[in-house]
Amino acid sequence: MHIVHIALQGCLRGHDVEYGITADTGGHIRYLLELVEASARDPAVTRLTLVTRAFTCQFSEIDYGPGAEQIAPGIELIRLPSESPDYLCKEALWRELPSFTDALTTWLDALRAPPAIIHAHYADAGEVAAEIKARRGIPFVFTAHSLGRSKQKCLEHEGATLDSPTLDALSRRITFEERTIREAALIIASSRDEAESQYADYDHYAPGKIRVIAPGSHLDEFETARSTPAVDALLAPFLIDPDKPALIAIARPVTRKNLATLVRAFGESAALREKANLVIVAGVREHIDDLESELADNLHELLTLIDDFDLYGHVAYPKHHAPEDIKALYAWARERRGIFVNPALNEPFGLTLLEAAAAGLPLIATDSGGPNDIIEQCANGVLVNPRRPDDIARAALALLDDPARWQAMADNGRRAVLAFDWQRHAERYHDLVARLLRPPRRSILEGVTALLICDIDNTLTGSPVGVLAFNTWFAEQKRLGFGVATGRSFHSALAILSQAGIPYPPLIISSVGTEIHYLNDDGVTYRQDTAWRATLDRRWQREALSEALSEFDAITPQGPLEQRRHKLSFLSDDSDDITLRLTRHLQQRGLRCTVVHSHGRYVDILPETASKGRAVAHVRAHLGVDEAALYVAGDSGNDLDMLRASKCSILVANYSDGLAQAPGMSHVYVARASHAQGVIEGVQHFQGRSPTPAAKDIAS
Repeated sequence: MHIVHIALQGCLRGHDVEYGITADTGGHIRYLLELVEASARDPAVTRLTLVTRAFTCQFSEIDYGPGAEQIAPGIELIRLPSESPDYLCKEALWRELPSFTDALTTWLDALRAPPAIIHAHYADAGEVAAEIKARRGIPFVFTAHSLGRSKQKCLEHEGATLDSPTLDALSRRITFEERTIREAALIIASSRDEAESQYADYDHYAPGKIRVIAPGSHLDEFETARSTPAVDALLAPFLIDPDKPALIAIARPVTRKNLATLVRAFGESAALREKANLVIVAGVREHIDDLESELADNLHELLTLIDDFDLYGHVAYPKHHAPEDIKALYAWARERRGIFVNPALNEPFGLTLLEAAAAGLPLIATDSGGPNDIIEQCANGVLVNPRRPDDIARAALALLDDPARWQAMADNGRRAVLAFDWQRHAERYHDLVARLLRPPRRSILEGVTALLICDIDNTLTGSPVGVLAFNTWFAEQKRLGFGVATGRSFHSALAILSQAGIPYPPLIISSVGTEIHYLNDDGVTYRQDTAWRATLDRRWQREALSEALSEFDAITPQGPLEQRRHKLSFLSDDSDDITLRLTRHLQQRGLRCTVVHSHGRYVDILPETASKGRAVAHVRAHLGVDEAALYVAGDSGNDLDMLRASKCSILVANYSDGLAQAPGMSHVYVARASHAQGVIEGVQHFQGRSPTPAAKDIAS
């Protein structure tokens, strides 16, 4: 494979990147360079080319003019000219896209063979890739890194007054993103928030075309980091008591990083100032007013806040640091039992969170974006609303006041971040690209005469031995279709299946039966069952239900990511009659729905016509599978109606919620084996008890 990456923003070069020299020279460049470095290790990838825009500039001695740079064997950086020779910020690049696209087309036409695929980074590169697809038919993959609609929502939430140039720039960016989303063969997202929330704001949103692959990171140097005399010398001039625990933030001073709110959280909390110092590492600078306006404005705001709260002696904000100081800064904070804080309004992923975790620091991070996934997987920190200084201060004080919790989170993070490696990222990425490039094949579900649908958590998963046994067993089956039915969202289901080593199922019923997706013929992307969605839209009063549920004290809303178009999700530690009381509460207000209570604490509110069981029945009818050839397997309360409604139902041995004793479950086979091995046992039981033609086909 020859993969061509297009990245136009900032000052891209193969070595010694001048991070922070402009507002657009940031983490996406590091991401790109580390991605191609990992890609180059795969023998299937024969060539990697990074294509960027050439320019001249007065602020650097480095040559960014037209030409080529060999980054490593098999990796080349090409700089192509556009109409303007000057460096341009991302908001001004749109004028250069036609001339840059012409230059790229000429370069592509001169190759001995076209690349297998193009990978576009950011909206402007997406517009170029979409145009190249139209001209030359080369498919492309898209990574947004950040999205225009998310930025617009953040600005509107802050009450910012947007001038005409800003509105025009956002409008153009969103237009580029809409075209890119429509035309891309595949979209790579860094987090579930990006895949399920941020992209959902776009007209051409297609969740089945998005894959979440967390970026990797080179973390060895952070795991072994130690503080240095250079870091002591860097911070000592600022701090009266440098041995106190420190809240540390490392980020460019751009508006999205929201560093001012962190200073407010610290300044407004006398208790926090008493217990800790604050360290803000906001890039390298000489004179503030020589910086780009956004960087200069944010630094002026930080310094004004420090002055207003009279934080001198308690806040460090060094203007210079060497690259090797970063790992030592994490270690300096760890040695003082400090906390790493990322207060960004939205963080697409958050590589600094992985670095800090590898160095042994607990995290406090924004609840918008990638930190959701990192902290959920690593159990090493606290998510906060980045717009609420009080929330940040309370979270910091709670961690500082609980040494055992601090230590547990530090230990959890150091262990768990090892899973975020570039080799794993590249393997998943290359597998997806290779699948896209194969000729289309007939649908896996076409012509099946029997269907197995399983819950995921604690049914299919929970036992690595069981997963291996299931994969081996299922590969030997003939004309048996396979799908999953889960309370998880679509992308969460894909993530947990991938982590468990279970191949992409051709059918995914997600969000407690409210969403149905079928695998496309390319073996990579999915299409949504729009007929099922339309069915659920009827009589679904989401806003009225939300208002009525806010009056019910026994439940607490789950996070924003768990709220779906046809699902409202809550937590409750109340008694078992929560379902009855909630149903009665809503019926008294003329609202009808399905209430599902599972695992003793999860409560889901669905349309009256929605459930796993009804979704399974819809799919069975759609595929034309006989009722006697439908096998379903589960373990918990949200599987109850699916198990009750199907003739061949399997309860794995590790079931919960007293399901075997529930009314209407006398026909269910309770397996002796747990997890996936219990699923196999159950299917074999029903095959032997009822040798229908379909079962005979499977057995043969």
